[in-house]
Amino acid sequence: MNQQKRIECTIENRVAYVSLARPDKRNALDMAMFREIDVTINRLRKDRALRAVIITGQGEDFCSGLDVKSVMASPKNPLRLLFKWLPWRSNLAQRVSTGWRLVPVPVIAAIHGRCWGGGLQIVLGADFRIATTDATFSIMEGRWGLIPDMGGSLALREHCRADVAKELTMTAKIINSEDAHKFGLITHIDDNPLSAAESLADELAKHSPDAVAGAKKLFNKSWTGSRGMALLRESWYQIRNLSSQNNRIKIWNQTHDPDEQKPFKDRKRW
Repeated sequence: MNQQKRIECTIENRVAYVSLARPDKRNALDMAMFREIDVTINRLRKDRALRAVIITGQGEDFCSGLDVKSVMASPKNPLRLLFKWLPWRSNLAQRVSTGWRLVPVPVIAAIHGRCWGGGLQIVLGADFRIATTDATFSIMEGRWGLIPDMGGSLALREHCRADVAKELTMTAKIINSEDAHKFGLITHIDDNPLSAAESLADELAKHSPDAVAGAKKLFNKSWTGSRGMALLRESWYQIRNLSSQNNRIKIWNQTHDPDEQKPFKDRKRW
């Protein structure tokens, strides 16, 4: 059995760098990669010192999609990916996308080359997506007679019009970065997406990690749904934020000389 690691994760200056590490297969998703992404997400969720996560892909492409041959080598693998005890919870296939929404810090995907199928589903779970000019995107599942089943539909409904999402899904067409930006699939286009991601992470780190985490949770839960619940969450999350030590530090830093700035404490448990 091949024991090569599929995911490499390092933490520098409170930023986690998560790299898809299967460049010889264009970072295609096999069972080992599904599991390692899931484990990595769970570990990062618990790190209260973390300020941001940056997702990259090694080699020529970010991720070319599902390694169909590898996954279908065992008839049990589709069941392992799709099985869930509770119908409304994410299964293993979905957690590699939806799991990033539960990490209480900004998650930024730096994209180059192909970002197809499962690769696109992964980045749709991130908070921000920055891609090179020549990157390409596709909801590729239709080419295999499949429908998207990795949780990306949650993000698609937030970023795309329904007719755009349907056309991209039903045709499995490949689009460029310009169209992906126009359709709302990516946030920015930059020739050096990693550097741009690091700059964004640095900018976000200047703000209270509790306020950032609260804002992420607020929008993820309230972007769709009832008006009343959105207003309730606004008030409750603000109360939690105002009670944090980091809120007081942020106010101090705003009212004092830059040379007197205080460092933030570890994030509250959001």
